[in-house]
Amino acid sequence: MTSELIYKYLSNEASEQEVQQLFEWIDASEENKKQFITLKKTWALTALTGDFSRDTPVITFKPKNSIRKYFKYAAILVVCIGLARIAFYFNERTTTSKEIVLELGDGRMEYFTEKNLTALVNDKGELVARKFPDQIMYFGKVLDKEVLYHTLTVPYGKTFKLKLSDGTLVSLNSGTTLRYPEQFGINGKRNVYLSGEAFFDVAKDKEHPFIVHSDEVDIEVLGTRFNVNAYPEDKTVSSVLIEGSIKMSEKDNPLNAVLLKPTQMAVWQNESKKIVTKTVDTSFYEAWTHGEIVFNNTPFSTITKIIERTYDVEIINENAVLAKQNFTGSIKISDSSVENILELLKHDTPFNYSIKQNTITITPIFHN
Repeated sequence: MTSELIYKYLSNEASEQEVQQLFEWIDASEENKKQFITLKKTWALTALTGDFSRDTPVITFKPKNSIRKYFKYAAILVVCIGLARIAFYFNERTTTSKEIVLELGDGRMEYFTEKNLTALVNDKGELVARKFPDQIMYFGKVLDKEVLYHTLTVPYGKTFKLKLSDGTLVSLNSGTTLRYPEQFGINGKRNVYLSGEAFFDVAKDKEHPFIVHSDEVDIEVLGTRFNVNAYPEDKTVSSVLIEGSIKMSEKDNPLNAVLLKPTQMAVWQNESKKIVTKTVDTSFYEAWTHGEIVFNNTPFSTITKIIERTYDVEIINENAVLAKQNFTGSIKISDSSVENILELLKHDTPFNYSIKQNTITITPIFHN
């Protein structure tokens, strides 16, 4: 029963009800997920030769009612069967994964842990990159065929570094997803897709402009250093230029664009469809790449978002006075806990707070 259903799904012959049934089986256990991936790989390798059999043995399953999870796995598995080139799915805040995850173009999933130091090879056994607990380094190579994309997801509470095959260095902040080519193509532009925050040090290549696609805007460069902040919940995309030059433009209206000079920031506003520029202190926007949180007359609402992403917590603020306050200062992430930061903030504006698991509730101090 199950092997027949998986075969129909991989062959794009399954009905909507059958697809839902399959996703519910996958959700039933980690073993089911592993077996699906294994069978999918076998199907991918043998589909051209016709060796795949509908009678291939696979464990049977009992369906469960879980429509929400059906849609979650629908998105994931579409990528797994090789359709990443036409669909890009970002992890949501509700994800349960605490690991840094790399999804390869062929559907394989790679995880980054202290014990997981290894080489990354493609389906031909060729060395593509080397993995380390806090970074991955790809090797320079130019392809004259279709580009294969990888998707790297960094959960809340972690940061990660990436060296692309062209030599571009990327620092990824907490809660960020980046989609990028395993190897860049010989023709055209160097395209990457960002949700979250990243700092780019782009390798110079006048023949192949580097473009960061994020939400409703594109950021195009030739060789430069800049930061991009594009968390979906913020409804803005901002870019701060450290060195070189970049152009930010609206995807649907390329004439709506600005050219930035060093020390300038451009902010795209989703609602007004406008790009606003200003001069800033760039060190403020580089600090996170050095393991620091820097506040510069920053609203408390913004600070809570930064703390949530950095320490993987949820903050509920019920203190109206605190919500109106701005703060200035810097904190070394490795030397500080959430409690340390809250205690520091309390010295300026007193408040109470309680911590239950990963949820922090901030309340006013009531006087009799």
